[in-house]
Amino acid sequence: MGSMIDFKRPDGSTCKGYLAEAGKGKPGVVVIQEWWGLNDQIKRVADRFAAAGYNALAPDLYKGRVTQNPDEANHMMTGLDFVGASDQDIAGAVKHLADMSRKVGVTGFCLGGALTIAACARVPGIACGVPYYGVPPTQLADPVKIKIPIQGHFANKDDWCTPQVVNEFEQAMAKAGNKPEVYRYDAAHAFAKDDGAAYDAGAAKQAWDRTLTFLGKHL
Repeated sequence: MGSMIDFKRPDGSTCKGYLAEAGKGKPGVVVIQEWWGLNDQIKRVADRFAAAGYNALAPDLYKGRVTQNPDEANHMMTGLDFVGASDQDIAGAVKHLADMSRKVGVTGFCLGGALTIAACARVPGIACGVPYYGVPPTQLADPVKIKIPIQGHFANKDDWCTPQVVNEFEQAMAKAGNKPEVYRYDAAHAFAKDDGAAYDAGAAKQAWDRTLTFLGKHL
């Protein structure tokens, strides 16, 4: 089990986050929340990474706000400073983990998947990224600027991060010479959220196993 900590952002201010430790010198993973906030499910993901041998830190992008209401979640997500989340909160989490880990990767789900890609394009010190069913607008993160390995997990039955959006992202990265490792599942958006209505145990396990293999290779 992890615990809440404070860590420094590049601008000198602090951000809270949930830290689950595997030990000094182990690889690190920043775990980025869904639009619901830093809830118990995301904390469980961090704990799973720690159990698998990774120091995991999930930054609290909503500053303590958590919801189970989709309308409220959408309101909080649309009100989020995405540049600040990427360049300050996530960058600070990367730096915090870098001080205790040999290499640092980033992963996230939904909103966090989009911010994973954004961080990989914008934040230094990241060794690899694993986005789940989220792609940011190109104004926030140009795929051409991503120079590190990416493994993506996406749902074929997704009307938010649609297959077309995924195809365009994959093609843009490949055209720039960095072909991502992209997996598509015959499942719905949020298929890896183990307490959600769209949870697909088979797809979630396959994605998790692939994630650990990928992180093991690059971290």
